[in-house]
Amino acid sequence: MGSLVPADKPHAVCVPFPAQGHINPMLKLAKLLHFKGFHVTFVNTEYNHKRLLKSRGTNSLDGFPDFQFETIPDGLPSSDIADATQDVPSLCKYTSQTALAPLCDLIAKLNSSGAVPQVTCIVADACMSFSLDAAEEFGIPEAVFWTPSACGVLGYSQYRPLIERGLIPLKDARDLTNGYLETPVDWIPGMKDIRLKDLPTFIRTTDVNDVMLQFVKREIDRTSRASAVILNTFDSFEQDVLDALSPMFPPIYTVGPLQLLVDHSKW
Repeated sequence: MGSLVPADKPHAVCVPFPAQGHINPMLKLAKLLHFKGFHVTFVNTEYNHKRLLKSRGTNSLDGFPDFQFETIPDGLPSSDIADATQDVPSLCKYTSQTALAPLCDLIAKLNSSGAVPQVTCIVADACMSFSLDAAEEFGIPEAVFWTPSACGVLGYSQYRPLIERGLIPLKDARDLTNGYLETPVDWIPGMKDIRLKDLPTFIRTTDVNDVMLQFVKREIDRTSRASAVILNTFDSFEQDVLDALSPMFPPIYTVGPLQLLVDHSKW
């Protein structure tokens, strides 16, 4: 008997960063893809999957036949942590180092199952850029989803120039309160009258090797390897910033505001 799985149905594996402020927008994006005809596999970490089941009930994530939930480990050492978001720097460190192999194993399992269409693309949070290596291994495209505003992403892109110009890291903790953060940053295209204090706050460190400073800088650099970039905004809202980002990145697709689009999709 032949497979009943539609051979031509696109199948997106959606991989959010394992924190609530990243999972929620990725879930909205996944719903829109499903509404547009995609089979969706939404990949939570085991820790967050258990939290969701505990909060919403054991059958709450059963989903539709073509919208399913899977899990991968986050790589963090086991602990008795309270029911809350895990330590973000640790998540950045351990997912980057350990989550690639489990993700590849999951994609291989999906492709060999015969129960779902072959995986045709990955849609991953930009902070889970290890997934780009999985996309390359399976020869499929990947779109990376930056969950901040376009302004926030452009701010992240300035971390390397800020270090090269000697503006960060801070010389000492007094720079947090002595007016140093009022220093103008006047070279960013599309952003006028910006000061250090206006940029994403991971720059507020005295350590050039700070985990979050280096992590964000790395993830911005790796974004250039993606097939596309997705931003939760709309063109007329941040046009100048989007124009500035376009030469830095692969094709950018604005899909915001996600909540409004999901509401209109009647998903």
